[in-house]
Amino acid sequence: MSELVQALDGLIWSQPLIYLCLGAGLYFSVRTRFMQVRGFFEMCRLTASGKTSAAGVSSFQSLAMSLSGRIGVGNIAGIATAIAAGGPGAIFWMWAMAFLGASTSYIECALGQIYKQKDDHGQYRGGPAYYIEKGMGQRWYAIAFAISAIIGTGLLLPTVQSYEIASSVANAWSIPAWLTGLAIVVALGVIIVGGVRRIASFAEIVVPFMAFGYMIMAIVVMAINADQVPAMFSLIMDNAFDPDAAFGAIIGLAVQWGVKRGIYANEAGQGTGPHAAAAAEVSHPAKQGYVQAFSIYFDTAIVCTSTAFMILSTGMYNVIHPETGAVLAENLPRVADATGALVPMPAGSGYTQAAIESVFSGFGASFVALAILFFAFTTIVAYYYMAETNLEYIARNKAPGWSIKVLKLAIMASVGFGAVWSSEGVWALGSVGVGIMAWLNVIAILIIQRPALLALKDYEAQKKAGLDPTFDPDKLGIANADLWKEIGRNTPSRAAVVGEPKGETT
Repeated sequence: MSELVQALDGLIWSQPLIYLCLGAGLYFSVRTRFMQVRGFFEMCRLTASGKTSAAGVSSFQSLAMSLSGRIGVGNIAGIATAIAAGGPGAIFWMWAMAFLGASTSYIECALGQIYKQKDDHGQYRGGPAYYIEKGMGQRWYAIAFAISAIIGTGLLLPTVQSYEIASSVANAWSIPAWLTGLAIVVALGVIIVGGVRRIASFAEIVVPFMAFGYMIMAIVVMAINADQVPAMFSLIMDNAFDPDAAFGAIIGLAVQWGVKRGIYANEAGQGTGPHAAAAAEVSHPAKQGYVQAFSIYFDTAIVCTSTAFMILSTGMYNVIHPETGAVLAENLPRVADATGALVPMPAGSGYTQAAIESVFSGFGASFVALAILFFAFTTIVAYYYMAETNLEYIARNKAPGWSIKVLKLAIMASVGFGAVWSSEGVWALGSVGVGIMAWLNVIAILIIQRPALLALKDYEAQKKAGLDPTFDPDKLGIANADLWKEIGRNTPSRAAVVGEPKGETT
């Protein structure tokens, strides 16, 4: 089964998808006039602003929900697999994908806000399925995405997270994988029973804590290995472009794996970010576009880069050609496989554990296990919310109670299965889930980008006039944004200067 899944993964993640993602990011960067550069300080300002309402969460809670989905094992184990298969040069292409992907994230998340709806409980719901139907008028395409998202986030992607939790915990404390899997299933059940507000509150507390703690550890490791940092940067750049460098034979794989694992880690263009973006209570869709673009920087610049720097500055990595199996670099001790034979250490969280162990002996394995526990568990919780949102879409926001219960049982079963399956199998399953959603979503946002671009232009014009921007879809010629008409009728008139009059929700 594992070989079949890996073959499917290779088919989906072919060169066309790699260049579609890179090309879309470059195109949207040009169309938004590089808003990810011009609007950086606005992103930071908006991230800390906003309030909750009966229907939606605050901008910061939405960001935390989004980051809880973006920041997972892809940021620790995924970066290790990118280095192992694409060489150190893959890190440059991960950075490039993040820079370009910030504009892609703006487009998809602004669309998520523009076309959001209220569900049967009066809470905001949105995402690619919603904007595909309303923006393209193609219900069949929207259902296809919704099904792929339910399968991807409800069944496939959680297996990767639970596997890496179980693997790192076993490595650190010798706890059996099945026992760790059972504990994750129970904890997940407790959280998801509480619904979107419990998810938002949980993510708001955990995500900032775990991300900054991990960043501090990376800074300490780099400081101790400061003499290796210049060589590390040189290694990344040389192997990203120079075919005569140490890993020149896999320069094409550096691009492929940098983009592939970059998208897996930061989710730009994948279609998962818009679900959290749509749940936010804001006065203008562009506000969430800015906030979610910032999340790409946060995810890649802080967490992914921290992992890469720890692994490369300590030299704790292997590079193995993913097609031929040729060992191009082996810096880690070999481990025994199921037959007892010594083989190169599999790419994953073990690289990061070894990197920290090389500096803090006896501490690295436990620290990484705890980091992965927090990162991966919050990601699984976010995946459930995304799967539920797409189920609500198919049911026209009136999903029967039994279907929600089946979804909850399915994701808990997926988590239990992933904890005890193989590394190659779960990573291939996760890549398949990401790839199918990326194909459908990137094509869709290329077709229906115009409302997001109009929203950006309108937001910037209102800011320039000294206003706190509000959104009127009719004024911009945007059809089918019906909820915003209701919001406009219920919103008090705005002051002509930036601020928050009494009673306003931003």
